Amino acid sequence: MPELPEVQAHAERLADEFSGRVLAKFRPLKFTALRTALPAPDDAYGQPLLGVGRRGKYLVLEFESLRFAIHLMQGGRLLVDEKQSAKPRGGQARFVFDEGPALLLTEAGTERRAGVWCLPPDVVDPPPLDVLGPDADTVDTALMVELLGRKNQRIHGFLRDQRSIAGLGRRLANEVCHHAKISPFAMTGKLGPDGAATVVEAIRHTVDEGLAYERTRSDMSSSKDRPSGVHNRTGDACPVCDDEIRAVEYSGYTVNYCATCQTGGKVLADNTTSKFLK
Repeated sequence: MPELPEVQAHAERLADEFSGRVLAKFRPLKFTALRTALPAPDDAYGQPLLGVGRRGKYLVLEFESLRFAIHLMQGGRLLVDEKQSAKPRGGQARFVFDEGPALLLTEAGTERRAGVWCLPPDVVDPPPLDVLGPDADTVDTALMVELLGRKNQRIHGFLRDQRSIAGLGRRLANEVCHHAKISPFAMTGKLGPDGAATVVEAIRHTVDEGLAYERTRSDMSSSKDRPSGVHNRTGDACPVCDDEIRAVEYSGYTVNYCATCQTGGKVLADNTTSKFLK
């Protein structure tokens, strides 16, 4: 799933290309694509696109009368659509402008979880944005201390929980823990101010690294292309110490880590019922 760096860089690309273009029509191509009807999409017809922003993992298209929030989920993409074919492959919704190419929301696979929400322009965080924690790249040490103290949980789960901190996912959770030299199963309640500062620095480092890479591209990267020290590198050598990168497998995701860098050399048991190192 695209995370903060990928979504942010794509918002910047779209803003550069589409800002100022006048919206002519919004067309849901699948009935599941439009998640809200109020305000109505046609409230923005005839209005120029003011900008493209990001909140958490959502892209936000900003018009005077409303904002469109778009979540790409696992297999979605918001693509420049030159052809505007009647039945585009994977097409979910299309933003048509008065001239030039359209924007096409596509989604691979059959889950159909990507979607578009119409938001009022004068509410800071209406649903579905209202459940999001602060954007990860805006959190300083003082706020991180507060966030970590709200619920005693494993740091890897905290980093992935959009209600706690928004914009990070599986890849960056692995990378942040590795860069911070913290066990992915360290408990947030035990990290303290020093641990919070370390986590903040690791988030900034990994987000900046991802953004630097994404800004070299003309399109959003695929997961295999994104920079990583440990994520999806099970069995490879750690880029810091050359120890083997290990994994804890879950049904929906994998936690990657380096035992030498993060757990004092101890190997975490690879099942969900074990007592993990904290």
